[in-house]
Amino acid sequence: MIFSSLIFSLPSPLLTLTLWDKTSGTWINVFTILLGTAIGLIARDNLPDRMQRIITQGLGLLTLFLGVTMANSLLKVQAGHIDGVIVGLLAIVLGGLWGEWCQLETQLQKLGDRLKKLFKGGGRFTEGFVAASLLFCIGPLAIIGSLNNGLTGDNALLSIKSAMDGLASIAFSSSYGLGVGVSAIAILFYQGGLSLCAGLLAQVLPDPANAPQVLIASGVGGLMILGLGLNLLEVTTLSIAAFLPALALAPLFCTIAQHFG
Repeated sequence: MIFSSLIFSLPSPLLTLTLWDKTSGTWINVFTILLGTAIGLIARDNLPDRMQRIITQGLGLLTLFLGVTMANSLLKVQAGHIDGVIVGLLAIVLGGLWGEWCQLETQLQKLGDRLKKLFKGGGRFTEGFVAASLLFCIGPLAIIGSLNNGLTGDNALLSIKSAMDGLASIAFSSSYGLGVGVSAIAILFYQGGLSLCAGLLAQVLPDPANAPQVLIASGVGGLMILGLGLNLLEVTTLSIAAFLPALALAPLFCTIAQHFG
């Protein structure tokens, strides 16, 4: 999650990429999530409840760490004369109010319930689908890796993310079940869409690894992942999906602040 370690390469004007070249990282990510889910479901049948609870708690602690690490990106941004933390605060509060007004949490739960019926899932299917979708889609590797894959065909960053998501899928599915695997649908549309739109996005963000807009969005996403970790540990119950609009508002507010700063 450290931006300085991420490499974003520019495309060659002579490079011709196929659909597979542009989206290969996404398909690898989908495969590892499905594989991890399968392993987790097999392991769940052989683990007592107390061990499954320990797995969930361990994943919750790691999620807290990832959230804090990502949220640290807010400290790296100065949008004009406004500190990145202030921009992130405005985005998370206004985005949360917008999401609550649109009832995004409820809508996502309804989507999970419909998928639960479609895939004949049971138990905590919807909870697993929502939590896994949020965790796998929010983060700098998803954005930067998808852009890099779409522009150059290089799936190295998404391959790293795929390995991380696959391991997380084992832990998630051992507690939440099949819903974790179905979250691969969200990955397919989100990352695949970013990869296919990479050419347009690269014109706006020529250096996404260091772009203030990406850092701000990553920081706000970190706050959401931090909340997800608290939910996993059952410390509280936060409506994480309600804050999703903040991911769009954060880079917008950053751009406005830079323009008038």
